[in-house]
Amino acid sequence: MTPAVLGLIGHFSFGLTALSFLMRDIIFLRALATASGLLGLAYNYFLPEGPLWLVIFWLSVFTMINVIRIALLFIENRSINFSDEECELYETLFKNFSPVEFMKLMNLGHWHKSVEGEILATENEPLQDVKLIYNGEVTVERQRREIASLRDGTFIGEMSYLQGSSATATVRTKRPTRYVAWPTEDLRKLLKRNPTMDIAMSTLFQLDLTRKLATPPVSGN
Repeated sequence: MTPAVLGLIGHFSFGLTALSFLMRDIIFLRALATASGLLGLAYNYFLPEGPLWLVIFWLSVFTMINVIRIALLFIENRSINFSDEECELYETLFKNFSPVEFMKLMNLGHWHKSVEGEILATENEPLQDVKLIYNGEVTVERQRREIASLRDGTFIGEMSYLQGSSATATVRTKRPTRYVAWPTEDLRKLLKRNPTMDIAMSTLFQLDLTRKLATPPVSGN
């Protein structure tokens, strides 16, 4: 093998390793790490001065670990069955989560169906959970004035969760609304045990807050 080709293999190997660090999906991350390991094996075997067996041995170990973990992840993912509602949420909002992570999150949550006019949060009072509207509509009121209207795919109480504070507004259902709620303290414990889930959930909260800030306030009230 010519030095030029060998050099390209070495660069590709390190390039794939660098690219794997950018992956949020753990399967893609491990797949890139596996490809990097295989190229690294080829590079270290065909060196002009002879194979570097120590490096080859440990690259082989790391590559096998990644292959085994990928296989286990596929087995885990195939064993997961989501309801139609959970599938819709996963496809529309929670793609940054692995199926196993999303299953953990949904197992912690509780589904509710509220009637029109039900209060889901009260201004300046502590919130016991974080809610996500699955289907329905709510009004957001501050000092008894309606300032916004929220619909499907919107969180309720995420700012209070992030800041550890009381509700910043009163939230009232405008029509029958179905939502999922996660107890605040249980959610904190779950995310603390799972750093990748914590990052993904924080990203969702930040995107939700950004959309709310970009939405013009309700006028005429």
